[in-house]
Amino acid sequence: MPKMRASATKPPANQKDEMFRHTDIKQAPWWTVEADDKRRARLNCIAHILSSVPYQDAIPPLLHLPHRRPPDDSYIRPPKGEQNFVPDLAL
Repeated sequence: MPKMRASATKPPANQKDEMFRHTDIKQAPWWTVEADDKRRARLNCIAHILSSVPYQDAIPPLLHLPHRRPPDDSYIRPPKGEQNFVPDLAL
């Protein structure tokens, strides 16, 4: 019978803790999520990830548009058969 590695005989939680001890470094930290409440865990993960991304407020300044011109009554739309249309998928 083949011998089992020592790490294979440890419970999974102990293996996780040992992995964290060896791989959790300042340059690449592990983050643990309390996940008893799955919805809260997801929201906490999203908030944590977003908090680590630097950003600046990207709200553009208000645009001041000129008044619309009155419609041109001499415009005639070309026949629909001369144009390509995206199919209408009635869902």
